[in-house]
Amino acid sequence: MIIENTGLDNIVINQKPLDHLTGKNAFIRAGQWDYDRVTYDYKVESDEKNVTYYIRLQGRALEGDVDSGDAVIKLLTPFIGKHYYPHGVEYGEEENFPPELIEKAKTLLTKLANDLAPHKKQ
Repeated sequence: MIIENTGLDNIVINQKPLDHLTGKNAFIRAGQWDYDRVTYDYKVESDEKNVTYYIRLQGRALEGDVDSGDAVIKLLTPFIGKHYYPHGVEYGEEENFPPELIEKAKTLLTKLANDLAPHKKQ
């Protein structure tokens, strides 16, 4: 499920402040990157058996590469995924996402956008 109107779409930012501020807001990059793409996840536990939700933010390197830590990243529209153990993550609109999860995602993503705003590249 795509989460629109958070203020994150198309932000262009240096990787170092992005890594720092996403981590500060509990979005984890871990090993989810390659040379020109990066993904940050916020994990939300569920009371549903074998289900975990992820609020996901992705970006693409416009300059540099993620491996060296010097990339300039353009953020994409964030979304929510539902992980079914052991099958994988589903992102489709046909998935049922609890309203409180959607509201939590909007709140977290808007806060992150506000934290990133002073560091945006023009």
